[in-house]
Amino acid sequence: MPASPTTPAPLMTVTGATLVLAAAPAPASVRRRRAPGPYRRLFAIPGTRAFTAGNLLARLPMGMFGISAVLMIAGQRGSYALAGAVTATGLAATAVVAPFTARLVDRHGQARIALPATLIAVLGSLCLVWCVRTHAPAWTLFASYAATATTPNIGGLSRARWTHLWRDSPAARHTAMSFEQAADELCYLLGPVLAATLCSLAFPEAGTLTGAALLLTGMLLFASRRATEPPPAGRNRHRSPLRSPGLPGLLALFLALGAVFGSMEVTSIAYLTGHGLAATAGPVLALQAAGSCAAGLLYGALRPRGLLGCVGALAALMTLPWAAATTGSVAALAAALLLAGMATAPTMVTAMSLVQRATPAARLNEGMTLAVTAILTGIAAGSATAGAAVDHWGPTPSYALPAAAALLALLLGGARSVRLSGTSSVR
Repeated sequence: MPASPTTPAPLMTVTGATLVLAAAPAPASVRRRRAPGPYRRLFAIPGTRAFTAGNLLARLPMGMFGISAVLMIAGQRGSYALAGAVTATGLAATAVVAPFTARLVDRHGQARIALPATLIAVLGSLCLVWCVRTHAPAWTLFASYAATATTPNIGGLSRARWTHLWRDSPAARHTAMSFEQAADELCYLLGPVLAATLCSLAFPEAGTLTGAALLLTGMLLFASRRATEPPPAGRNRHRSPLRSPGLPGLLALFLALGAVFGSMEVTSIAYLTGHGLAATAGPVLALQAAGSCAAGLLYGALRPRGLLGCVGALAALMTLPWAAATTGSVAALAAALLLAGMATAPTMVTAMSLVQRATPAARLNEGMTLAVTAILTGIAAGSATAGAAVDHWGPTPSYALPAAAALLALLLGGARSVRLSGTSSVR
């Protein structure tokens, strides 16, 4: 049989009385052929690029709706207090409704539940625009925005698909989770910028209307890729994810991480405003998200690290903005936020992977949504605490809050590791 061009014939030589076989060097064309990179391999499955494109379209409005509502309501009603109260009500409603929506998704399937839930949320956004434009009573604004709480956990839906598609490959799942975290950061980086631009250059309602259109279009595209959708679990006897071993501790960790993000945002805005640079708050804060996005993509190409190491790096790097603020240099603060953001994505990816591991497969969306709810709750608590701290101590000392919240996250991560070690030794 003739030798294959990609499998060169062995070389033979005689050493003493021994016949030695040696493989011939591979042709240059073979040497140049390399295994596909982790991200190229990730999207090799048919349908993954289409559902990812739809998910990104639907996810972008998650960074738009809040600031769009504030700018729209404050611009039309002249009250930032009313605007803040309406958005806070929507956040509280999401914390209550989102886990139930996720439970229905697990039970009946993504397309069957996510599309109707998205339609309700879009109608809530349109109703909010109409109520603001027609000067309807204030209570209608609260009711309309609360209806948007049915918006599915879009990032969770995508993560559930990757988990299903790569259920037999932990390395590919790690890459997928890192990509999803980078996508989260990118959307929360671009969303507020797009919303502020639309509301200021077009008309006050443009941000909300564009967000609603993107959400519906993206969800329709995402749901249409049925071949990649995990099968519905139906009615199952699995207990609530809240009763899964290890998950309550992880939710406490996500609560602390949310407090890091919320307190950092409010403190940074106050610091820049105090220096007469309020207009730069968006771009400066975007550096933190940019650092996290870049670190997330890099982390996906590397081997995963332990939770304690990731949270330890976060706790160390979150002291940098505090140190930079004491110098009075905005450039130093911007650099510190960029560096601090680089520890965010690895921590979130590792913690979310542990949530997936601790949650029964039949209730995966619900478990991940509980984690997102914990983050949102932490953001709200961190924002409120930072606002009070800025009023009492000023912005520079208040940078101690995100550092303290990161230290709390480290302690929670350490306590979790100790509990797991104790459980393993007992077994």
